Amino acid sequence: MFAAIRAIEYHLPERILANDELACAFPDWSPQKIADKTGIVERRIAAPGECASDLAFAAAHKLFASGACRPDEVDFLLLCTQSPDYFLPTTACILQDRLGLPTTAGALDYNLGCSGFVYGLSLAKGLIETDQAAKVLLLTAETYSKFLHPHDKSVRPLFGDAAAATLVHRRHDAAPGGFPWIGPFVFGTDGKGMANLIVSGGGMRRPDQSPAASEPDTPASACGHLYMNGPEIFAFTLDAVPKAVQALLARAERTIDEIDLFVFHQANRYMLEHLRDKLQIPHDKFVVAMSHVGNTVSSTIPIALRDSSARQLLPPGKLIMLVGFGVGYSWAATLMRS
Repeated sequence: MFAAIRAIEYHLPERILANDELACAFPDWSPQKIADKTGIVERRIAAPGECASDLAFAAAHKLFASGACRPDEVDFLLLCTQSPDYFLPTTACILQDRLGLPTTAGALDYNLGCSGFVYGLSLAKGLIETDQAAKVLLLTAETYSKFLHPHDKSVRPLFGDAAAATLVHRRHDAAPGGFPWIGPFVFGTDGKGMANLIVSGGGMRRPDQSPAASEPDTPASACGHLYMNGPEIFAFTLDAVPKAVQALLARAERTIDEIDLFVFHQANRYMLEHLRDKLQIPHDKFVVAMSHVGNTVSSTIPIALRDSSARQLLPPGKLIMLVGFGVGYSWAATLMRS
């Protein structure tokens, strides 16, 4: 048996934060300068009181409405989020009830950021190909906007809120050529980089600091807001991602020319262009899909896949490389067949 992606849907909050509004907050940046630096024109922002589970619920509901499967057919729910509704209970358990999934279904959260979708595919593949589940609902959902310092222009123009729902299901036939539909995988972790992308307050180590409790003029690095050391993140990415790509190609016994489409985590256009140039990937094989959603963390890859499908870029038989990388440091890459 083989695990394969059956369907992807996503949901965006209603509120649009466009570059015109950001330029008012950062007068030295024009709307065009923000777009040129980031590749982002607008991003969506969760409403006050709107949480990751609300976005995930809406994405899953859209997937069910598409006819991909019914709620009662789901055997396991995986939720990737770093902005859970509560410390406990597990947000996936809340969603099991809200979505009307069977009480026989497994449900768990896992805390990963930009590599989280690829990790989730690996978990779903393991569940299905060891016969523990036939249909896995993989949800990715973040409300990073609630972590952002209002005056931190290194992060506020980048991140948007979103959720994606991906149905991974059991198939008994292999992909053309006898290959698995998803895989192989490569992973990487380097916790020495933890301080370069972090929300340092609000957890058990620094429980007294949270974004809501911080003063507006408190530096992000000294409170419960998201802090990012941009140059260090950039250097890490340019080092780790090409190595991961080459490691995956070696494991799959493929060359880079045999890959039909590359879908990387949509961090920002500047970073993606440097990666594409370093790896010498043709423009027409490299997806950039963030201009109207921003960096949605674990949802960037499924959103890019869904949009690529809508643009007829994923006809049957295509070989697609997915690469997630970022906070942790954590990275992961895999191949999928359309």
